[in-house]
Amino acid sequence: MRTIRLLELGSVPAVRSQACYHAAAYSLDEGTPDTVILVSPSEPYVCVGYHQEVDREVDRAYCRERGLPVFRREVGGGAVYLDRDQVFIQWVFHPASLPSKVDERYRLYVEPLVRAYRALGVEAVHRPVNDVHVRGRKIGGTGAARIGRAEVVVGSLMFDFDRATMARVLKVSSEKMRDKVFQSLQDYMTTLRDELGQAPDRGAVVGLYLKELAGVLGAEIVPGEWTAAEEARARELDRTLGSEEWLGQKG
Repeated sequence: MRTIRLLELGSVPAVRSQACYHAAAYSLDEGTPDTVILVSPSEPYVCVGYHQEVDREVDRAYCRERGLPVFRREVGGGAVYLDRDQVFIQWVFHPASLPSKVDERYRLYVEPLVRAYRALGVEAVHRPVNDVHVRGRKIGGTGAARIGRAEVVVGSLMFDFDRATMARVLKVSSEKMRDKVFQSLQDYMTTLRDELGQAPDRGAVVGLYLKELAGVLGAEIVPGEWTAAEEARARELDRTLGSEEWLGQKG
């Protein structure tokens, strides 16, 4: 049976929650197993997509006042506020291990998420191309990129979400527009807490996800070790993902 390395990294500093999958991807070689990383940030931060202009998307003055670091990831998509209320699920796979078509790749990634949510009683569905919805409300999006020689797909289990802070960190034209952004988030997003009345036990939810993941991929999920090479690369990325030089670039 195919095996996949599982790295449950737990709660880590904000920058490391992004650096870990980049490091695993850049360290991938022929002998590296396909890897799934589970991780949460120990403190909140803002993350912008690879192609975004940071100062057009994020109110960096507010972020500095609140002590919210800003990082750029090498995956596309929009600016987002992230904190410990999400468990990030990061796939770092060899290209041959995933479908070549992007829509099929997203479908494969989303399927165990949907099954895990449904096992909890949450009526989740895949909304193509890359979202998960519950009765028309979004409970998660996903992103994908080639990083180094690896194919990376990322998303999360959404236990809760701070919509007010999300609306506040974005650069908008007026406070009236900010109010509209907040209302849109209220109307369009949902979480496990919203759906179940309270956030469920993380360990139980992660266990459900891993069970469904093994079934969808037809693989054995095997706890593995974070390598010295990955740690060395992650330390480099800890220093660069939030640097002014990196933030000032646009992919």
